[in-house]
Amino acid sequence: MNDIKRKYGTKKVGFSGTLDPFATGSLIVATGQYTKLLQYLDKAPKVYQATLWLGVRSPSLDIENIDGIKEVKPFKISYIKEVLASLKGELTYYPPQFSAKKIDGKRAYTLARAGKKVTLKTITSTIYDIQLLRYNHPFIHFKAKVSEGTYIRSLAALLSDKLGVEGTLSSLQRIQEGAFYFDHEKALDPFVHLTLPYNIYTGDETYMALGKKLQLKYFKIQKDGIYLVESSTSFSIIEIDQKIVKYRLNKIPKFQNL
Repeated sequence: MNDIKRKYGTKKVGFSGTLDPFATGSLIVATGQYTKLLQYLDKAPKVYQATLWLGVRSPSLDIENIDGIKEVKPFKISYIKEVLASLKGELTYYPPQFSAKKIDGKRAYTLARAGKKVTLKTITSTIYDIQLLRYNHPFIHFKAKVSEGTYIRSLAALLSDKLGVEGTLSSLQRIQEGAFYFDHEKALDPFVHLTLPYNIYTGDETYMALGKKLQLKYFKIQKDGIYLVESSTSFSIIEIDQKIVKYRLNKIPKFQNL
């Protein structure tokens, strides 16, 4: 994070989510006031490419904590495809013990690394698609399109369990988050990618500039909802709730691609 702050000359940096330490790929980074917009981006589904190393045991389900390797017999490709297909749909499972989930205010991975017991609640994810890319024993390379918040390490562990062997991820790459994909740190106009509908304010712009109370009668759309509103110098995000107009965010400067 400090490297990004120095690179872009900013004191505030936000991320669309997290990537495992050994993983690579797409990560949406926002700076300054634009960090407030991350919650309004459409970041799903997410697409990953991963490699499952069969016969390897790791408490973190990745190559950072390998504590055992065994030889396993090869599988038929048709059987691997069949097992992968069985993982499609809604899955309920436990997140990895080495994860960013919080337990009593502490990250699970911090407790796990300290050798403490980690008890996590199950979560539910949707696996929209999962495909075999190639199989060169003992490595299964697959691609998965999943809902936001899915743990690919846990998905790989489920695959190993169904195959009846131990296994761990040896590589993981996030190749897409919704409409976002890695493009050599290309700067993006966040307002183009917000999931919010536009509304038009016909009143005095200085009211928004000063953060004054706004009246419903000056908005083109007056239905309940959350809207993006543009002024000559900035954007605001407002919420209409039972004819009351509230600011969600105000005076977010227009994006400049430097």
